[in-house]
Amino acid sequence: GTRPHALGPDTWRGGPAADLMTSDVSGDWNVAAYEAFHDLRLRPAPDLLVRVSCLPPGDIIDLGCGAGAAGPALRTRFPDWHLVGVNASPDMLEKAQDRGLYDDLQMADIADWSPATAPALILSNAALHWLAVHQALIPRLYAMIAPGGALAVQMPDQLRRPSHQTLIAAAVKTRPDLFADWTPFPGPLDPSDYTALMESAAVELWSTEYHKRIAAAPDGANPVRRFSSSTAGAPVLARLSAEEAKAFGAAWDAGLDQSLSALA
Repeated sequence: GTRPHALGPDTWRGGPAADLMTSDVSGDWNVAAYEAFHDLRLRPAPDLLVRVSCLPPGDIIDLGCGAGAAGPALRTRFPDWHLVGVNASPDMLEKAQDRGLYDDLQMADIADWSPATAPALILSNAALHWLAVHQALIPRLYAMIAPGGALAVQMPDQLRRPSHQTLIAAAVKTRPDLFADWTPFPGPLDPSDYTALMESAAVELWSTEYHKRIAAAPDGANPVRRFSSSTAGAPVLARLSAEEAKAFGAAWDAGLDQSLSALA
């Protein structure tokens, strides 16, 4: 969700395949794999922007812009504002540059980024759930906003969904020690925690569940795995050997197939 003058996490719980991301984790992202589901990944951004009211002067920041999926919606909604995309992946920024919609693109880690001047709007579409310590991150971002501006945040919350539960189980089956000293999915806080963090702000929170039909994968892989491999699966795959990755994919497929059969 979005919030006119503070924070608005939109997709706390999406459909079983609604995993999205744009920030750089454990190496660069596979742009082609990510863009294969461009339309499905974009849907929450326009829904979020509808709730953003009139803005003061200042830049509009697409924080964790990835390949620029939200650029068209931002440019259409706010044609007279200076549009800046921020991302840690050079390949993603190159793709965003090709769209020709941004006035400026900056390569930076969200955790360290700060604007030169107070933005009118910071939009983060499916990026902040990759970062930990939201208790400090969210107030810090909100403090950057110009008076009358907005911080609009959309975050998927998939850890309790079959897409991610089967991913985690497959990863542990492949490498039992994989998560021993590593947490790849910090995830968002509970909605009530954000309200408590932003007591001085006008906070609007809501949850949207998206149901998506994903075409069968040409290689026979479960389509949910194909959708999520370039996002939630990326940091896991980055830590596996080629042989382990093959076993992980097979175990993930089996888990998803079993999970979907149970729902039938």
